[in-house]
Amino acid sequence: MDTSLHQRIIPKSPEVRSRYGGQKIPITTLIDDFIHERIDIQGDFRDFIKQRDAVVDYSLVGDHFKFVFTRFLPEVLIHSQEQDIRIGRAHYDRGNDFFGAFLGPRMVYTSGFFRSLDDTLEQAQDQKIRLVCEKMQLKKGERLLDIGCGWGTLVAHAARDYGVDATGITVAEKGAEFANEQCKREGVSASARALVMDYRDIPKERFNKISCLEMAEHVGVRKFGAFMDQVYNLLDDDGIFFLQIAGLRARNGLLGFNLEDLVWGLFMNKYIFPGADASMPLSFVVEHMEKAGFEIHSVENIGIHYSFTISRWYDNWVQNREAVVKAYGEWWYRLWEVFLGWSVEIAAQGSSTAFQVVANKNLNRFNRQRWIGATNLGERDLASEAPKRAKKASQG
Repeated sequence: MDTSLHQRIIPKSPEVRSRYGGQKIPITTLIDDFIHERIDIQGDFRDFIKQRDAVVDYSLVGDHFKFVFTRFLPEVLIHSQEQDIRIGRAHYDRGNDFFGAFLGPRMVYTSGFFRSLDDTLEQAQDQKIRLVCEKMQLKKGERLLDIGCGWGTLVAHAARDYGVDATGITVAEKGAEFANEQCKREGVSASARALVMDYRDIPKERFNKISCLEMAEHVGVRKFGAFMDQVYNLLDDDGIFFLQIAGLRARNGLLGFNLEDLVWGLFMNKYIFPGADASMPLSFVVEHMEKAGFEIHSVENIGIHYSFTISRWYDNWVQNREAVVKAYGEWWYRLWEVFLGWSVEIAAQGSSTAFQVVANKNLNRFNRQRWIGATNLGERDLASEAPKRAKKASQG
């Protein structure tokens, strides 16, 4: 054992100290002790968690089984509209200042896209927004639907830079208010708006382009196929669907039972994203999209971009510690310190990732020539071609 790392754990009572007598401890126990202030961890938490294997193991504890049977399985099996709205608002309506403390001024709660390891968070998010618009081939006058629009950054910028009529939907009332204020600031209130609406209540209209950035996880495994059917029916026959979805790595084609992946996933579902159980391997996503009638055009794994994004979020969170603790208390600060610090490493090692999937309806008459010379993969196309096409598209 790395005794120097173990010495950074400071128990606050004799009872707790007995758990830290030199042996490895379940990471779930350590996290529970930390967020409830039964221990302190000296130094930077992200640095500590990077070396975690020296002091923790990933054994299951009694609380895991209690959580699985009392909360996780009922949430997976039910996923009623009432339940999903309640859970969604409990998270996303916590407070715009809470999320701004780590998301920064762009207020984008999804992975950015880095062209350089030195990119700022704002640069990465601007590049991601532009990449999404380019992959969807947005054109002036088109109708865009953004399902799960968060604080409206994509909606506002798509309307401003590409001339589309953009509608975002979200269950978060505070997020929608922020989004509409953002649209007003960008001068696009007439062509962009956010509506407080559950995805199941979207009117049966047609849109030229549909985007969904890291919201599909919340519909749940049981409802994912029906959600893909719904998106298919909302999309024009010559339209494009862009899906960015957080996922897990597969082992031999299955989810697998890597213990750290499992324990981290249970932590995330209990504390951070309850009900977001449709974060699955790529095979699950593609299978349900194809069953709904979609043809997959491209898939890009942006997991390492997520690691760098969360690392920037962590830096912001630490810098804003005083304001967060004053407004929300030490428990919330420590919980998010664990979530962000651990997730940097989880994404970096491939346990969790994110996929950008571009799809169209699998119809004979779909014009597949549109992919020739288009932005198909951000790693290859973003730096050289996207700015030129963005300017051309904005000019109609």
